[in-house]
Order: sequence, then structure tokens, then C-alpha cells
Amino acid sequence: MGGVKIIKIRPEDDGIRLNRWFMREYPSLSLSRLQKLLRTKQIKVDGKRAETSTRLSNGQELRLPPLDNEKASPDDKILSARDMEYIQSMVIFKDENIIVLNKPSGLAVQGGTNTSKHIDGLLEALKYEKSERPKLVHRIDKDTSGVLLLARNRKFADILTKAFRERTLSKTYLALVRGCPNPLSGTIKLPLEKVGERMKTVDDGQKALTEYRVIDNVGKKYALVEAKPLTGRTHQIRAHLESIGTPILGDDKYYGTGRERLKEVNDKLYLHAYQIDLTSVYGKKKLVTAPLPKYFKEACVFFGLEM
Repeated sequence: MGGVKIIKIRPEDDGIRLNRWFMREYPSLSLSRLQKLLRTKQIKVDGKRAETSTRLSNGQELRLPPLDNEKASPDDKILSARDMEYIQSMVIFKDENIIVLNKPSGLAVQGGTNTSKHIDGLLEALKYEKSERPKLVHRIDKDTSGVLLLARNRKFADILTKAFRERTLSKTYLALVRGCPNPLSGTIKLPLEKVGERMKTVDDGQKALTEYRVIDNVGKKYALVEAKPLTGRTHQIRAHLESIGTPILGDDKYYGTGRERLKEVNDKLYLHAYQIDLTSVYGKKKLVTAPLPKYFKEACVFFGLEM
């Protein structure tokens, strides 16, 4: 079982909250057990009693009782070479502080009911030369493909989280829709509110703005649309495009008057996080682009749509 441990806080963990440190290092330790250990002074910081909200500092000493049983989560497992290759193949940009993935459609960002494989569970393979795995700083829907940003250290996790919160990271999506928006460009200004499992446009909902422009169209039948969310509501682009009568192909939740299934193209959600502008983070022009999935490109060819 092991005895009492003294752990020195590393520079990259400077400022982290105690409960967050335990969530990462001892994922099977419940919050109630952590609180009990703190209350009974079995966990101390620099020899003093601490709280879950205590912020740790570089060089501080953390006293821990035997916690071997909580070290590994029941769901943790050593990644296979195949899984490691799988997630490493998604990397489209990497430097000292940031990794950008081109996430495939159908792969969830985090675990949930009936979700065995997800990005969060594969991040160990993206440590490379670092001592800790990268951190998720935002999410995209399971069925949406494209840009997913990861922070390689706590400093940039905070920087990127702040940038997403303040909307200084501009994201561009591509969507293949049924019908054609009219006018061909504009801003959808319809407030959204969650009703059941869907986001719906309601007068007193949360402010939601989406800029869009039609890149190409097949008359009024189909169109390739560029969309830029100016706010960050759940399912915003999907709900907004449905609300103007042009739902995204392959959408099982926001499909307008009827769900269209075409035998000639892959039946997936045709929404792709195409590009992210990291200029505000780097202080110089920096765009990262995620190539379209093969099925998306093939559908554009089938419909005769050009980028």
C-alpha cells in the first residue's frame, strides 16, 4: 500500500487548485474522501491544513497519506500502439505550448454514457517529450469534425481558456446544407435556449450570432456554407442554419422538416471546424487549417460544389 509521501509541487503546477491537482493525479479519489482527508489533516501543504480550494505554489510540499488505490482510474489502461498511432495521426500543428488536432466525425471529445473511446482517453499518447499530457481547453460535438485545440502546459491552458471565453479566437466552419441561404451572406441573430435535447430559437433566449456566406450552391437544392460563430452557444451553427431553412446534411437533431438520407453520399454530419485564428495568442498572424474529411470532399464533388 505504501506509506506517507511528500511531493514537491512543480513549476508547471504553480497556481493550480488542490482539488484539480488531485483530479488529475488521483482520478479515483472521490471529492468526499478528499474533503475527509483534508478535514482530518491527513493531507497538508507545507505542514499546514489545506482546503480543496487552496492554490498550490511552485516548490511547496504536499503531504499525502497512502493513496495507491486511488492512483489509477478503473477506466485507465495502457494505450495500444494502434490507439497511439490513431490519435497522433490527427495532429496538424504542434509547438512547445499548443497541439491542434483534426478530430474525425464520430469520435467524442470526452467520455459519457456508452462512450468507450474518446479524445480525453487518448491524450497520454500526445505527451511527446513533456512529463504531462496535454489539456482540453474546449470541445466540439462528437459528430462535428475538425479543429480541436489542446494546451501542453497549465500556463497556456489558462491563456487559451481565457481566449475562448473572451471570443478572441476566431473559428471558421464549413457546412454542407440542404437548400441555399437567402441572402447569400449575412448574420443570423436569433437567441437560443435549450429545450429538452435541442437548442431552439426563442425571443428571450441567450444572445447568439453567426456570420455566414455561401461559397457555392446548386440552385436552391444544396449549398456549401462558411459559418463563423460570434458567440459560443451549444449547437449554435446547427440550430441557426436549421432556423433559416437550410439544415446541415446528416444532422440527426437539427434537420428541419425532414431528415434527408442520400444513398450516394456518406451519411455523416457535414459540419467541419475548418480553421482557427491563433493571432491573438501568438501576437502575429497564425492560422491553423484542418483539411476536409474524404467523405466531405467526395460529397462536394458529387453535388458539383467548389470551394
